[in-house]
Amino acid sequence: MPRLGGQNQSRRGGCITMAEEVGQVALRNSAPENATAVLLIDDNEIQASIRQAVLRRAGYDVIVTLNPIHALEHLLHNEFPAQIGLVITDHIMPGMSGSKFVHALRKTHPDLPVMVVSGLDEAESEYAGMNVRFRLKPVSPEEMLSDLHDLLAQESVGTA
Repeated sequence: MPRLGGQNQSRRGGCITMAEEVGQVALRNSAPENATAVLLIDDNEIQASIRQAVLRRAGYDVIVTLNPIHALEHLLHNEFPAQIGLVITDHIMPGMSGSKFVHALRKTHPDLPVMVVSGLDEAESEYAGMNVRFRLKPVSPEEMLSDLHDLLAQESVGTA
């Protein structure tokens, strides 16, 4: 597993971005002003880094957090270094499930596009009425990018 500078941020819920070099991890300091980013929430550092690499290669600014509780707090207080335009979250995570995260998120961000990725087919029912795109693992890079494009296109049509 990649090591984070200083302390193990996965235990504290810090936000990380993976550098282009394999295994290099840097703390995120800033993003261009008015940039829209994808917030990726997954407690599994390996899966998070793979998804982040796919998204970055496709040209997206990606903020990774390993802790859904801290992600929610940062969203509520607008503490991320870029505007969040879409959330991709895992379903099973310690401290707060994906469905509980989305339920809490919808109270303050009812229209923010959300994609949920899970290995449990039966978990989809937990997201009924929450306006999410549910995908069963494994999700290929092509499927993830296609879903991301669709969700962002729907969001831009809805705000136009």
